[in-house]
This record gives sequence, structure tokens and C-alpha cells, in this order.
Amino acid sequence: MAPRHQRPLGRRKLLFALGGAVVAAPALAAIAPHALAGPTAAGLPLTIVNDSGSFSNASVHVYIVGNQDGRQVRVTPDGTLAPISLSDNGPDGFTDYAISLTGSGETRLSLPPMSGRIYVALGRKLKLKAVADGNGNAALQYPAGWVTSDPNYEVLHDCAEFTYNSAGMFCNTTMVDMFSVPLSIRLTGAKDQTTGTLRPGGRASVFAAVRQNADFARLVVDDTRVLAPGHGLDAGLFPKDYLAPYIDEVWSTYTGRDLLVTTNAGAFTGRVRGDRLTFDGPAQVSFARPSTRDVLFCDGTLAAPNDGTTGPVAAVLGAGFNRSTLLSHPSQPTADPAAFYRGPLTNHYSAALHAATEDGRAYGFAFDDVADFASYIQDTAPTGIRLTLTPFES
Repeated sequence: MAPRHQRPLGRRKLLFALGGAVVAAPALAAIAPHALAGPTAAGLPLTIVNDSGSFSNASVHVYIVGNQDGRQVRVTPDGTLAPISLSDNGPDGFTDYAISLTGSGETRLSLPPMSGRIYVALGRKLKLKAVADGNGNAALQYPAGWVTSDPNYEVLHDCAEFTYNSAGMFCNTTMVDMFSVPLSIRLTGAKDQTTGTLRPGGRASVFAAVRQNADFARLVVDDTRVLAPGHGLDAGLFPKDYLAPYIDEVWSTYTGRDLLVTTNAGAFTGRVRGDRLTFDGPAQVSFARPSTRDVLFCDGTLAAPNDGTTGPVAAVLGAGFNRSTLLSHPSQPTADPAAFYRGPLTNHYSAALHAATEDGRAYGFAFDDVADFASYIQDTAPTGIRLTLTPFES
């Protein structure tokens, strides 16, 4: 599997748009559910396994929501795609799209072709509201566990992301926004792959590691979740200039020496000129000095357009800043995990997540798949997907 900086950037951008916001979609109310499914409507077998050890099957609620062909949809318990509709809101003002698990054992579902998220909520159901978007079309408000006013803030929940289409299945566990429920994905097909599995005691180790760093400690919300530092920054829980000294040192260092970034497009050689890090190579690309927020969100001055040149270089820079490898490795990306997160000013949240997983992979920030370190797997001939709620303890 090609790392993100060497493959199209659309997947993460598409899925990121779902998080905590209303996503625009055409009007769907007049479209019957079966009309959305398309010619490959047989669906991919999806198995949900509750090995949490802390919650019974009756306490686990599953939601499969997302987009198909630009239309917002959700999956019904029988595996049918249905449009999001304003009329789905109940007397309490929220939809009930929950899929219940079987009384015991595994729950077998069918996943239609679509892109979206599989949410799990434990103990209580999610409050998802169907609303009209800016064009007057029905759209869904997704949970934002990093916003105290969100109706789901008190609900223990998490999600996995996927795109399933004629090209195959592309899926990942994600901690880009927050970490709460330990999940693993097993994808069978041309290969048998698993990712996301935590080491024994992994959930507790993440909470403890983040809590012990003074700058990151406020990102821990009781025993419910750990917020990603970018969201913590926006909420006033994380220093807005945390990475400024490291960013300044990178800018100073590469004023007098070259930074080499290699992508599928070729080798780019960069230096700081006039306070912009400018690269020459297959095309000239340049970046203004990023802020801490730009680094944590891999956005702003580090935004990655899907252009084959600026985008891949931005992804590599974003990874280098988050992993604090830009000063120690003037040739990027580096694929040696022993070099990651070594400095005092680094993304300790992402470091804790990677340390807790069995395969060392996690989605701790948006460009964590640079050099293939994200909890992401794909298969062009999938035969089944298995989402497991892994133990909270042990």
C-alpha cells in the first residue's frame, strides 16, 4: 500500500468532512432506499464483535452513516441504504438510526457501497439530528465529542471510517479527532489484514501517558475520551503556541541548509527564502511559516491540495512536524519509528496512541499515513470486514 504522500489525497479529505459538521447533500426525500444502492447492492458482509468486557451487547448501539454519490445516507438494520430525511427526527428532535446488536455473540450485517463512518455508542444512544443544509437539503449533524455543548458530549462513543466501492474496501480506525473506544478492524479478501488492536491495558496507557504531560493533561476528559490537541487548542485546553519554538528552529535551520522531500512526483529540495520554505523540483512549491494549529490539524499553511505536487510535500511536512523529525532528518519522510516523537516538543497524543497499538499504527493526526504508519488497510477484492470493540481493561 502506497503511503499517503504517494497516493491520491482524496480519501482523508472526504472522510474528514464528515466529522462534527453538517455535510451538504442533494435532496433525498423523494428517493426510495433501494434506488440509492446501485448495481453492486449485494453489500459486503460486516461483523460487529463486542469484546469490550465492560458493556453488554444490549448496551452497544451501532450507526452506519455517510455519503453515496454525494448524497447523505444511512444504513438500516437490514443493510438497506436510506436517505437522511428531516422527518426522521423524533419528538425529542433527534433521529434514531441505531442498529442493535444481537442478544449475544457476533452481529452480522451487510454494508452497501458508500463512504462514511461506523459509530459505536456505549451505554446510551447518540443524538444525531437531521437538519437542512445551506441549500435546503437534508443533512446530518455528526457527533463532536470535543465540543462541550454537543448533545453527545456525555456519550461514550467512537468510530471507524471506510470507503467501499467498485475499487474495493478502504478503511481505518481513527483518532484524528479524539480517542475513546478501542476498536480494531479485520479485512479479508485478497489478504487477511487487521489493524487498530491495542496492547493489553492499551486504553488506560493512552489516558495515563497524555495525562502525565502538563501541556496535554487537560485533553483527558474523565474516563470518557482523550481529545486531539488541535481540538484542545480550539477549546482553550492546549497552548496555542506549543510548537512555536520547534517551528522557529526548523525555519532557522533550513535557512542555511537544504531539506529534501521525496514523493512519487520526485525529489523536492527546499530552503527558507523570505520566511517561506520554498522547494524546487518537479514543480516549485512553497509554504509560509505554520502555526501550532496548522501543524496539529495539518491545515492552514500546511493544507494539502490534491494536485500531485504541493499536496504530497505538505503531507510529508505535516508528518515531520507532528513526529518532530524535521531537525534530525533533513531527508524526508523518514520511515524509522524509533526516530519519532523524540523531542520534548512533539505530538505526545499521537505518540501515546502509537505506543498502545500492537502493530504500532494509529491515526493520531491527519497525515499519519505518511510512510505507512496509520491504522489503515485496504483490499481490492474484499470478502468481509469485522469491527471489534476490544477490551477496555486487561
